[in-house]
Amino acid sequence: MPPLKTSNPALTLKTFQGFPLTNDEAMTLDGTVVKTAILLLCSFVAATTAWSTYMGAGSAAAVFPLLGIGVIGGLFIALITIFKKELSPFTAPIYALLEGLALGSISVIFEVAFPGIAIKIVALTYGVLFVMLFAYSLHLVPLTNKLRMGIVAVVGAFVLFYGAGFFLTFFGINFAVLNGSSPLSMGLSSVIVVVAAFAFILDFEFISRGARAGIPKYMEWYGAFGLMITLIWLYPEMIRLLVKLRKRDSEDQPASHVPHQSGPTSRQF
Repeated sequence: MPPLKTSNPALTLKTFQGFPLTNDEAMTLDGTVVKTAILLLCSFVAATTAWSTYMGAGSAAAVFPLLGIGVIGGLFIALITIFKKELSPFTAPIYALLEGLALGSISVIFEVAFPGIAIKIVALTYGVLFVMLFAYSLHLVPLTNKLRMGIVAVVGAFVLFYGAGFFLTFFGINFAVLNGSSPLSMGLSSVIVVVAAFAFILDFEFISRGARAGIPKYMEWYGAFGLMITLIWLYPEMIRLLVKLRKRDSEDQPASHVPHQSGPTSRQF
């Protein structure tokens, strides 16, 4: 069986190695699917908390503390889970709750700026997960070595590109291709979304191999945690793409008046 590479930091070549073989209470693929559903439910419940906070306050600013708690707390719990996999039955649900707070808060912020966009983001993101799971279960996507290497290489390239774009913002230089609404910018976001979708296939394959290896039952929670990481990567990319489409639609509509903007502007490329 060829070695499998992945772009998911939680699912690496050593993730399912070093466990004693066991035929009693071993990890299964079906069990991982159930655990994934539980984590998705946890994230949904937490996201509704962010929306309830917004509805009660009437201002998107009310969710900013929840966003901070979700992002920072989620990162902290993710690191604990990666280095202490045996704690995943406890840490994975906590991670899902925290990320639910973060994603719910982000959805609120973008819904206020672009009304009607939140439900589309949620539907498309979770739809991609279920479609890729369905495609994998029916072997509709052949997982070749070239496909694996291509996904990992493209993800690595985009990480470097985004990192460079973020670094250059400190010098007043803005990559318009990252946040603009040009065809090139939308094409770039579309490619990222497609690559993120195919990353689920790599995750499913990793989990399947772990299940066949007969590793401990608690690793079902860890496998579900790995899928959540890819889902949380896909979510903001889906937001980016839909926002660009919304901006593009606004630009195509005739404007009766375009206000003059004054003040310093950043250089764009």
